[in-house]
Amino acid sequence: MVNYQALFLLFSVTYLTGCLSDKQATESLPFIDVRKNYPEKEIILSEIADITYLHLDTKNDEYLFKGSIDYVTENTIVIIDRSSGRILFFSKSGIPKTCFNHSGNGPKEYGNNHITLRVVYDETTDEVFITNIQSDLIKVYSSKGEYKRTLYLQNSFRVFQFISYDSQSFLVYDESRKIISARNKTSNDDSSMTNQHDSSFFLISKTDGSVLEYVEMSSLKSELTKKYNNGGIMLTINTNITKCEDGFLLCNPENDTVLLFNKNKEITPIICKIPSVNDLDQKIILNNCMDVGKYQFMEVKTLHTNSYQEKYYLREKQTGKIFRQKIVLPDFKGYKNVIKANFNNCFYDNGTHIELDLIELKQAYRENRLSGKLKELTASLNENEDNNVFMFIQFK
Repeated sequence: MVNYQALFLLFSVTYLTGCLSDKQATESLPFIDVRKNYPEKEIILSEIADITYLHLDTKNDEYLFKGSIDYVTENTIVIIDRSSGRILFFSKSGIPKTCFNHSGNGPKEYGNNHITLRVVYDETTDEVFITNIQSDLIKVYSSKGEYKRTLYLQNSFRVFQFISYDSQSFLVYDESRKIISARNKTSNDDSSMTNQHDSSFFLISKTDGSVLEYVEMSSLKSELTKKYNNGGIMLTINTNITKCEDGFLLCNPENDTVLLFNKNKEITPIICKIPSVNDLDQKIILNNCMDVGKYQFMEVKTLHTNSYQEKYYLREKQTGKIFRQKIVLPDFKGYKNVIKANFNNCFYDNGTHIELDLIELKQAYRENRLSGKLKELTASLNENEDNNVFMFIQFK
């Protein structure tokens, strides 16, 4: 049995989070004020980052896929083919390495819902960890598909995000804990373990899946769940773990704060949003943050009854100035995109990747809107047979 009293990480950050006044927040932390209309700033991406264009070689039909990049290590790119459930491995230069498929409901298989699969690859031990957010199991294989073991998660945990924290453990985010907590608050049922702590972040063992420690935060200050007439409850999906040079950023929108969780298991607020979400008639949350190079890239989300609206900002860390993003790609005239901490960003220390649609690229090529290496690569591809192009971004 886990000794929770000994293992809990008790971090009191309440005085720095959503309960702060605007004045206290601005004196304590860098902040973004969602009431302001920040100016737009044009950012030429090649001036702040090194860019590499990559097409994953699909001359072998076995390596054609429907999906995107799911994990990246020093030498390997991992893809989940969402149409079949196959796990594909490519070199960083795009050359196929290995693949396997263990879809199914058997004891050594990882389920049939390919859309909700999650994967982490430990290149040092050649262990592939695969789970489904509907499951409380993590299956472990080699990169050749050899079954190794199953990690059994306790207390019906569900892994929404997980990332290698160190050689022995994963840092996990379980969104369902908030849903359970919200249900218990609605029903006045205090029997659930979730009500003993509001944190959805914890460390689990890579060996057997047991909980090693919880990342305790202050109690939730705002109710961001949606309750329906039939009793159902849904959360707004957030990107909650993003890797950075100093550790991991944990997004805590209920408290208007992004927290740094470092390798020493210390937790520090790094940026907050004002006004508090509790002080707004319409809920506006700081949805995620990516800290790379000289910048922090942030997404602010306004919650509507049946939808939401996103705005994207960047903060210059040296000056503290905040701007709305306008990202320009010199090799691609008319390119429109933003830098954001998307779900599959959690494995980069100082970079990210963006998928470029091949059909759009071929259209831009015919209109003479491409140049340089992107033009050369696009010219060599067939939009009816090849997969999309990936743009790898390493910030300076």
